[in-house]
Amino acid sequence: MVLSRRWSVLLVLVGIWSWVIWPRFAVAIWKDDRAFDAAGHPTAFLWVHAALIVVSLTAGTAVGVLGIRGWLAARGTFRGPSQ
Repeated sequence: MVLSRRWSVLLVLVGIWSWVIWPRFAVAIWKDDRAFDAAGHPTAFLWVHAALIVVSLTAGTAVGVLGIRGWLAARGTFRGPSQ
């Protein structure tokens, strides 16, 4: 399947968006009073948000890579594993 350039650009932009937004969110969560208990141990609040951030960055990266591969395939310059 070959993606159009428009869809490829959209996927790349979603990937970039993920890497712009989620690290900033991670900093905000880390600084939140609910992230650590009185003894300084991580709370469930921190772990849940850390998991959300990791999954979102992973998905954003995958979507961005698909967008780049789609763009290259639309140009005819992508040499995937099957070629």
